[in-house]
Amino acid sequence: MNVTIPIQAIELTPGSHISIHNLSWQDFETILDNLGEKRNTRVAYYQGTLDIMSPLAIHERPHRIIADVVKTILDFQGCDWEDFGSTTFKRPVIAGVEPDTCFYIQNADRVKGCINMNLSIYPPPDLAIEADVTSKTTLNAYIAIGVPEVWIYKEQQLTINILNDNSYVPSSSSLIFPNLPITQLIPQLVLKAIDEGTSKMLRELKVQLNQA
Repeated sequence: MNVTIPIQAIELTPGSHISIHNLSWQDFETILDNLGEKRNTRVAYYQGTLDIMSPLAIHERPHRIIADVVKTILDFQGCDWEDFGSTTFKRPVIAGVEPDTCFYIQNADRVKGCINMNLSIYPPPDLAIEADVTSKTTLNAYIAIGVPEVWIYKEQQLTINILNDNSYVPSSSSLIFPNLPITQLIPQLVLKAIDEGTSKMLRELKVQLNQA
């Protein structure tokens, strides 16, 4: 016997996720509409599988801190950037994903004026950042969308994933910051921000960058 319940009736505990299989693209679009914009969950869809993830509140801070660090370094380097946060990116009828945070950097000029993301018009983000709750569906969706670099921060470690031939390859260096030890730097700065305050950490980072 099949049981039908409204998607809003599914309540996830923080730090958990569920997978729903055999969904059409229209099913995915309908679920997105039913979930609405004001929610604490993230979704990822890839070829019929939908993952709905509910991050722990404690894991919301790291990706925000990492985003602040990225902006600070880019500003120091004189690079343009656009922060698109958890915008929903769709590649009909294959994939859809909502990053914790994402940036346009190399393609910052190409998304000026964008208020409604459409990947048939705009390029995918240059960098996506995920904290803790990341599924195989999420990574497959990023591959389908064509995000060249994905950072995953989990258990005080940062993994850099570089897109290569339709798969992600772990890398010790970043395409965006090739001259910085990002995998060591980011965890140190996240812990420093949590222990001492984000604004203090960022001020000290600016001093360090100027002295380097």
